[in-house]
Amino acid sequence: MGHRLSKIYTRTGDAGATGLGDGSRVAKNDARIHAIGEIDETNALLGLLLVEELPDDVRALLTGVQHDLFDLGGEVCIPGMSLITARQVSQLEAAIDRYNAGLAPLKDFILPGGSRAAAQAHHARTVCRRAERALVTLAQGQPVNDGPRQYLNRLSDLLFVLGRILNRAAGQDDVLWQKVQRV
Repeated sequence: MGHRLSKIYTRTGDAGATGLGDGSRVAKNDARIHAIGEIDETNALLGLLLVEELPDDVRALLTGVQHDLFDLGGEVCIPGMSLITARQVSQLEAAIDRYNAGLAPLKDFILPGGSRAAAQAHHARTVCRRAERALVTLAQGQPVNDGPRQYLNRLSDLLFVLGRILNRAAGQDDVLWQKVQRV
């Protein structure tokens, strides 16, 4: 593969438009570009989480998710492209089931926090949910495959479970929401 990004600035976006992967141009505030940005931010937050001390299996899982998210962004960037399939969604479901099986059942809501890594997993979860909402908004006006929406939905669930796993790995308890009695 050649040097595809040898020139970083092109000036082609100075007027407020950007290119999609199929060569078409859209406004930088187009719903498709917004969704791509939210997916990219989710991926960046996973990168931030990956600089923390993590169990090796969690590190490998999240690194794979980063690659999937890059593919997912590519699919959204090229209308009509299909890169995220039921296989990737099933892989997330299997990971959720595997990690959740060792956790105590929830009786209360959990607040983001505990260990730094768990808090970062929860932050990534909230941005992932925002990416999912952006993709739903895009799908209201333009064709979007089911795979990316399903993937982001499962990924946010996985990040919730991983927040709990990372607290446990750090010797921390989940931070439980406590209902305040109001007079």
